[in-house]
Amino acid sequence: MKHRKLFEQITLAPNLVLRNRIAMAPMTTWASNDDGTVSDDEEAYYRRRAQDVGLVITGCTHVQENGIGFTGEFAAHDDRFIPSLTRLATAAKSGGAPAFLQIFHAGVKTLPALVSDVVGASAVEGEAGPFAPALMPRPLREEEILEVIQAFADATRRAIIAGFDGVELHGAHGFLIQNFFSPHTNRRNDRWGGSLENRMRFPLAVVDAVKSVIEAHADRPFALGYRISVEEGNEGGLRITDSLQLIDRLIDGGVSYVHASLGSALDQRPVDDTSGRTIVRILHDYIAGRVPLIAAGQIRTAEQAERAIDEGLSLVALGQGLVMNPDWVAHARVGRDSDVKLSVSFQDVARLTIPQRLWTIIEDTPGWFNVLRNQAERQAI
Repeated sequence: MKHRKLFEQITLAPNLVLRNRIAMAPMTTWASNDDGTVSDDEEAYYRRRAQDVGLVITGCTHVQENGIGFTGEFAAHDDRFIPSLTRLATAAKSGGAPAFLQIFHAGVKTLPALVSDVVGASAVEGEAGPFAPALMPRPLREEEILEVIQAFADATRRAIIAGFDGVELHGAHGFLIQNFFSPHTNRRNDRWGGSLENRMRFPLAVVDAVKSVIEAHADRPFALGYRISVEEGNEGGLRITDSLQLIDRLIDGGVSYVHASLGSALDQRPVDDTSGRTIVRILHDYIAGRVPLIAAGQIRTAEQAERAIDEGLSLVALGQGLVMNPDWVAHARVGRDSDVKLSVSFQDVARLTIPQRLWTIIEDTPGWFNVLRNQAERQAI
């Protein structure tokens, strides 16, 4: 076996052993039905990619109706979606790996066409990105904050009923959990903002509520993960020093693992750090084996995945790599590295079981994927 490190077993949570160190990264497909249920295309997409990975983490699903972040996003904000979530869990687990449901509230990173009442920690305009415009949110009131926390707990109960093996809290990408944690977007002067201790209160309250539901309702090993953007690039934004303190509290609060979302897992460094260490190395050294560390970010090849393990990851999360190569793990197992494609074209869509709505977004988002637009481009690769 050429890439032996990738195929070591790992215990992610008590009595939850993964067969290898490769996870399907959480990535939205924009492919649900218009009523928020999982579609045939979405089910097929997960089944195609779940066969050999060690773990499947689904794309995000909103815990409140106004928490939706993308068009074509499947829902988890009401018990009526439990059959849909069950269908997704069955598809995601069809290859024999555990599957986790990623839950979130988009907050200011939603779309005006989807949400008329955009909420956040404070009235601070969100940053525009490739999938969302810059919006000004309405600050959440105290009673509404408590309702959001309960909504995360309720979505976790639905995940347990649906058959998932864990939930991952999406505390990254400027969504609501990070919106409360960031000193740039949280300007509150009550117990939910201001000091670092107060800015940590919301994410830790969500963890505590979700943990309580797991303890009360899960009749099997059930993990609680936390996805984090450890830094923001803007002036006055979140920095890794604050994130390390949050990670301490998350571990104390019982999270099963930390999942760092990075632009480049292999070489990204903190904005203000002069040590030369990568963020992955800093996180690895700081966590010091207390919980597993997962990261995603521009890992495309098995060689890159092995380097990420060497740098300090417990588990490597593949996003675009699995979109373009559903058989990525099988290729890595037998050392067929040359079979892993680093680009995709329209001619590949059906063969790769890519939902048409996802393909439309890929084509309409320059620079996200390496898209070959004609036969001449394909022959040049």
